Amino acid sequence: MTNHEKRSISPKDDGYLRRFTRVIEYIYAHLDEDPDLTVLAEVAALSPWHWHRVWHSAYGESVVATVKRLRLHRASADLTYSRMPIAEIAARAGYGSQEAFSRSFKKVYGQSPSSYREGGVEGRLEPANGGAPIPRTRGSLLMHKVEIKAIPTDTLAVISHKGPYMEIGKAFEKAIGVLVSRNLMGQAGAMKGLYYSDPTHVPEDELLSAAGVSVSKGFPIEAPLEAIETYGGDYAVLHYKGPYADMKLAYEWLYGEWLTQSGREPADAPCMEVYLNNPRDTAPADLLTDICLPLKPAA
Repeated sequence: MTNHEKRSISPKDDGYLRRFTRVIEYIYAHLDEDPDLTVLAEVAALSPWHWHRVWHSAYGESVVATVKRLRLHRASADLTYSRMPIAEIAARAGYGSQEAFSRSFKKVYGQSPSSYREGGVEGRLEPANGGAPIPRTRGSLLMHKVEIKAIPTDTLAVISHKGPYMEIGKAFEKAIGVLVSRNLMGQAGAMKGLYYSDPTHVPEDELLSAAGVSVSKGFPIEAPLEAIETYGGDYAVLHYKGPYADMKLAYEWLYGEWLTQSGREPADAPCMEVYLNNPRDTAPADLLTDICLPLKPAA
């Protein structure tokens, strides 16, 4: 999710931020509905003749493409973590037939929905960045090596998110809207996410996280952005390659197998994800993410 090269909106106008935020909220709240550009123009309070051009220039994709991407992302999770019939998933994703959904899904994910489901997460995980795989002790899963790295404290400009981690994309979209509307995108560094809650015991609707960008000293952080200092110290870094929806099993392996055999203890700080490429122009199978588990100093 780095290298978001967008054309700046000029002049600087937080009015655009409010418009973007309303549209993002509307899209997520009405993801099961086909996008109506006239309605979205009303939500944005912009001329129907021009508002979509503003959106496309800011986000680098059309609203229709945004909705399609979000629906397929949700569909990949449905295929992985539910037994919902594929025909129902297709309808939920806005396709008139299972065949049309299958063609679209295969084009983006490289597999038919049925093959994607049958293969499971284990069949899709592979080492990232040339790392050698480690055999899992239970089952046939091959997982990446974990690298212990000293990562210095970093300042992030973030927008907080409460709710399912799968929906943190909404906060990232808002953060991008803020940066674009203030002509700050060119000064932003890597896109990073902080995950504060334990999803194994905290209800989905109560999960707390934050989405934002790394920034340098002097970067203007004003509402709705918040400044957060990340933990500085050792991290266990798992180099993950693949769809965001499949990351759950990578986390289970990192906590359940690597950490328990590593001789290290987790620090009192949230997990951090560093997004190394952009889901708008990268196939889900090729998405690269560093999953960073903070560690207490070695004894």
